[in-house]
Parts: sequence; structure tokens; C-alpha cells
Amino acid sequence: MRHAFIAAHRQQHPVRILCKILSVHPSGFYAWIKEPLSQRALEKERQIAQAKQAWTDSGKNYGYRKIHDDLIEMGEAVSENRVARLARLAGIQAQIGYRKKPGQYSGKPSVVVDNTLNRQADVAAPDRAWDETLSAIGSRTMVE
Repeated sequence: MRHAFIAAHRQQHPVRILCKILSVHPSGFYAWIKEPLSQRALEKERQIAQAKQAWTDSGKNYGYRKIHDDLIEMGEAVSENRVARLARLAGIQAQIGYRKKPGQYSGKPSVVVDNTLNRQADVAAPDRAWDETLSAIGSRTMVE
């Protein structure tokens, strides 16, 4: 961040003054100009790419432990803690459980039941419709 600021403002001010103000050694700035990313940073980017590839190959299910196993099988010398840190930086998370897709539910659709009791909302007196229904059912059973 400091080196990038110095590089952006080196046309307006001398590099040595900017380095002194930002507490950066000038040789460190010039080394950054030659190679902005260190070997460790390049290795980190390569391992993040491999971890993402292993994660996508698993259907985005694997967590850092299984990704670590995959990287070991690929021949990488990396610890489980480093894989966990790289996965956190890359936004890789294990899928915990399997969720149902929204709107898909099991079971049968509801069925509208026929009005076998011949229900009526308006009746003249209480229990009259029920008595008539029972008498109709009773006469049917006797006929059969």
C-alpha cells in the first residue's frame, strides 16, 4: 500500500522524501518496483487457485479439511491451518447439510371433497339437517 502510494506520487515528489515520510526504505521500494509480489505471495495465489479448483470440482461441498487432502494428493506441501486460512481469504466454505429447493414440497396436492352430507349453511332449526342426513343414511343401509 505504501509502495503503491510512492509509485503514484513519485512524479510530484522525490522518492527518498516520500520513503522517509512513510517509513519505507528506498531499497525496499525499488525492489518492489522490480517484483511487486514476493515469492510467498505468488505461492499463496497459486495455492488459492488450486484450492478453489478442488472446491469447485467437489460441487462446492468440501471444507478446508478435504481440500487439504486434495492438495496433498496433488503433491503440495501445505499444512491444514494454511489451507484453512487460504480458504477463508478465498471465501471458500463447506456446504453444511442439504437444503430443499424453495417451493418443492413432498406429498400429494389437496383434493376437494364432495359434499356427501349435503351441507347447508342456512337451516331452519338446530340439528335438523343432521337428523335428516342420518335418516337418509339409515334408509340406504336398509335397502342395500
